[in-house]
Amino acid sequence: MSFFLLMLVSAIPAYILGSVNGAIITSKYLYRKDIRNFGSGNPGLTNFYRVFGKGGALLVVLIDVFKTVAPVIFGGWLFGRFTGMELSDAWLFKQLFEVSLFGQTVSGFFVMMGHCFPVFYGFSGGKGVMAVGAIVIVLDWRIALIAWGTFIILTVVTRFVSLAAMIGVATFPIAQSLLGLGGHFEVAASACCAILLISRHYKNIGRLIKGAEPKFSFRRSRGEAS
Repeated sequence: MSFFLLMLVSAIPAYILGSVNGAIITSKYLYRKDIRNFGSGNPGLTNFYRVFGKGGALLVVLIDVFKTVAPVIFGGWLFGRFTGMELSDAWLFKQLFEVSLFGQTVSGFFVMMGHCFPVFYGFSGGKGVMAVGAIVIVLDWRIALIAWGTFIILTVVTRFVSLAAMIGVATFPIAQSLLGLGGHFEVAASACCAILLISRHYKNIGRLIKGAEPKFSFRRSRGEAS
């Protein structure tokens, strides 16, 4: 088995599972509505909460966390398992990568690709906040503490979820590098996750610059999907 084949075996299931969208599924089957037709139209947790409230938000979280955690764990196991056997380029591979960590991070990136560009929904999906949030929890509790702590504090202080998410995800590769978890390739993979999430917030960045970004309210905006 080659490195390329190993990448495919981990990346394809990660992308397909990532394409499952918790907000769309929950809005359609629990509320008989499509979240994409309400609020900002973004099929993510923040817009779901604003439109439908906290009732179905837990189900959205559970779906999005499971679809992320399962392939990330599988990717780490797969890389660790098969690079310990007779891979055609195993020796070189082991010199360059911390194999399990690399497998987890790469699988996480493809989960995010599926979430942002889902094959089931016309390649138009969410922004990947919950996905990257689940990835850091699986990778290392210290990275999770830094990233989630930054996100929560900034959300409470500024009430700009988009800003909190972008700054929070920026701490992901930085914390990984400072903690010495992996080499250049692993940090580069986590940086790709951060760049993807930030790029998906380009409209939010424009509104933040103009002072037009809506602040998050812990109370649901009533009547939007009633």
